[in-house]
Amino acid sequence: MSDDSFFVVIEGIDGAGKTSIARALHNILRQTLGENALLTEEPHNGSLMGAEIRSALRRERELKPVELAQAFALNRSNHLRTVIECHLQREHAVVICDRYLLSSLVYQTRDDITMEDVYQINRWARKPDLTIVLQVSAHIAYQRMDERGKSARELFENDLPTRLKKYCAGVELLRGKGQHIIEVDGNGDISNVFDLVVEAVKRNKPNWLRLQPPLLIE
Repeated sequence: MSDDSFFVVIEGIDGAGKTSIARALHNILRQTLGENALLTEEPHNGSLMGAEIRSALRRERELKPVELAQAFALNRSNHLRTVIECHLQREHAVVICDRYLLSSLVYQTRDDITMEDVYQINRWARKPDLTIVLQVSAHIAYQRMDERGKSARELFENDLPTRLKKYCAGVELLRGKGQHIIEVDGNGDISNVFDLVVEAVKRNKPNWLRLQPPLLIE
C-alpha cells in the first residue's frame, strides 16, 4: 500500500449495487479530501476504445472475444495513464474505480480464452491497494436490475449464476498474484451494505486517511 495515495476498486456482478456504493464512498471521502478524492469507472468513456466497448456492450457492434479483451486492455492502459496514475501522484489522494481487472477476468473469458490469458494481457496494470467485491445472489441481482426499469439488458447482464462462479475463480487467481481483496455481503439493504464497505475500508486504509460517519444513501 502506498503511503501517499490509496487506490480502491469496487467489484461485483451486474445488480450488486457497486455503482451506488462507489458513489456513496466517494461522497464521504470528499468531506475530508475534497478534490483529492476521485471516482472513475471502467470501461472509461473518455479513454481509448471506450466508445467502441460501450457500443459492443449495447450489442450495436460485434467484437470477437479476444478483440473485446484487447479493447478493454487498451482502454485500461489509457485510463491508468491519463486519469488514475495522474491523480494518484497527488499527496494523500484516493481513486475509487467502479470495475477493474477482476471484471475483465470474469466477463472476457471464454472456452478459448482463460482467466490466465486475460490476466497476462493486463499483467502491467497497477495493482489496487484494496479491491472490495460485493457478493450478492443472482436472485437479488436480477431483482435490482428489474427495478432499474431497463428495457433491454446489455451483453453481459444475463446468466448471472455463471458470472458468480467466475467471480470466485477470479478472486482466487488475483489473490494468488498478491492482490488484496475483501469480500462483502451485498444482499442486504444498500445502506447496510454501505456500512459494511465503510468498515472494510477503515480496516484496510492508510493511516493518513480519515472517514466521516457514513451518510444515508438512496
